[in-house]
Amino acid sequence: MTSDQSSRNYDAVLFDKDGTLFDFAATWEAWARSFLLRMTNADLDRAITIGDHIGFDMRVNQFRPDSEVIAGTPADVAALLDPHLAGMGQAEIIEILNEEAERAPQAEAVPLIPFLDGLRAAGFRLGVATNDAEGPALAHLGAAQIIDRFDFIAGFDSGHGAKPGPGQLLAFCRSVSVEPSRAVMVGDSTHDLIAGRAAGMATIGVLTGLAEAGDLAPYADAVLPDIGHLGQWLI
Repeated sequence: MTSDQSSRNYDAVLFDKDGTLFDFAATWEAWARSFLLRMTNADLDRAITIGDHIGFDMRVNQFRPDSEVIAGTPADVAALLDPHLAGMGQAEIIEILNEEAERAPQAEAVPLIPFLDGLRAAGFRLGVATNDAEGPALAHLGAAQIIDRFDFIAGFDSGHGAKPGPGQLLAFCRSVSVEPSRAVMVGDSTHDLIAGRAAGMATIGVLTGLAEAGDLAPYADAVLPDIGHLGQWLI
């Protein structure tokens, strides 16, 4: 350990993906509209009805802040959709959700390559823990050309559970041989921060998702506008 590392409080940073590394609205509002139109054969009235049920307003292409889709897993979303998609099993719904997710456009919250390279140059171990499936997560990180910046990547289906449980977070700490007390969880939802607290990690909220500062503050050591402000907080 260098003198710089020994004098700081943290050695590892774990990021949520959607709403944290990538702007939530720019990515997932386009995905939701495309998915709902696909599943209803472009029947707009039916798409509006199903969208209302899952917390997405097709009329203005926006998620409600209380939508279960925001922090839920594909399995959670499939369970919500199941009553509206008669004749389709949840496994088939999840497959289509993941297929559409892999094609979802990604808008970086900040320029990610220089941001992540700066953290790695400072000696931090980095990871991603998402409630998205692992396949779409790898596709999104690969498309942004940042997959090799991370020491650990897990989705809800990677075998560690989903947030707000701490399984993914503890697996990350084991993977990089860092005690949870020396690691930071960064996310845009209360699921991320509750998971961080449960794992014994420091927690940072960011405002590039749909949650407001007041929603995140009770579970966060700090709330930042975006991950671009993280380096100063860490060092």
